[in-house]
Amino acid sequence: MDAREKVIDRVTLVGSAVNLALTIFKFAAGLLARSAAMTADAVHSLSDLLTDAVVLVFVHISSKPADRDHEYGHGKFETLASTLVGVALMVVAGGIIYHAGVALAAWCRGAELPEPGMLALWAALVSILLKEAIYRYTAAQARKLGSPALEANAWHHRSDALSSVGTLVGIGGAILLGDRWTVLDPLASLLVACLIIRVAWKLLRQNIGELMEASLPAEVEQEILQIVSSFPDVSDPHNLRTRRIGNHYAIELHIRMDGDISLIQAHTRTHHIEQALKERFGPETHVTVHVEPVKPFPKF
Repeated sequence: MDAREKVIDRVTLVGSAVNLALTIFKFAAGLLARSAAMTADAVHSLSDLLTDAVVLVFVHISSKPADRDHEYGHGKFETLASTLVGVALMVVAGGIIYHAGVALAAWCRGAELPEPGMLALWAALVSILLKEAIYRYTAAQARKLGSPALEANAWHHRSDALSSVGTLVGIGGAILLGDRWTVLDPLASLLVACLIIRVAWKLLRQNIGELMEASLPAEVEQEILQIVSSFPDVSDPHNLRTRRIGNHYAIELHIRMDGDISLIQAHTRTHHIEQALKERFGPETHVTVHVEPVKPFPKF
């Protein structure tokens, strides 16, 4: 296990411990305090716990070295993990919307919704503080390591913190404003679902694009061309193709050089270009440079 994988494991396990404690606490608070919003929040924390397991498994797979069946390595497995996190968030949001809809429909028919207890309010406050702290910790490590799966998990923590904010407002309103406003509890759970969908859509759009071999952002491609063009004997970098492989980049491009130079000179220059790109984007970057002569090809 390399150093990067160890850090991801440690960060994920810390998050898992927090998620496990919060899941138990929220479910107990939701049931004892009769709060639909808190129960929905508990389901969200449970999904966090399950996605922690997904991240741990897939990051282990993605860290495996390249082999005969995966010559570009296993980085896509990490992307797949973050995609599954996004799908899990969508499923959680759908379940919350369903239960909120049932409660709201009952309220519209004249049913009296139970008033949530103070325990649910305290559970929401504790959840906000813990989940925001674990989000900041996970996000900082994700940026440091360049891990899409860890970044996805960080946003899952943040979505849980945001959902707890909505839960806090809904439960607090239902308690402070009296029986006529108990409908705020399921309304808060509906707001939670909307926040979760927003985060899930962001994750899915980014990671599905990567799985579908989307190109790197335009500013990254422009930087690649600038690095290549900085070499004095290289001209017209073109046919640039880029993509992400997990937390690594793959770069392919054509360049033009003087057709009269020797093969060893051309090879040396392409090696320098590869090294420059790897120094900028990481040693695991896959670089392929095709050299074309400036002068026309000789006729045989």
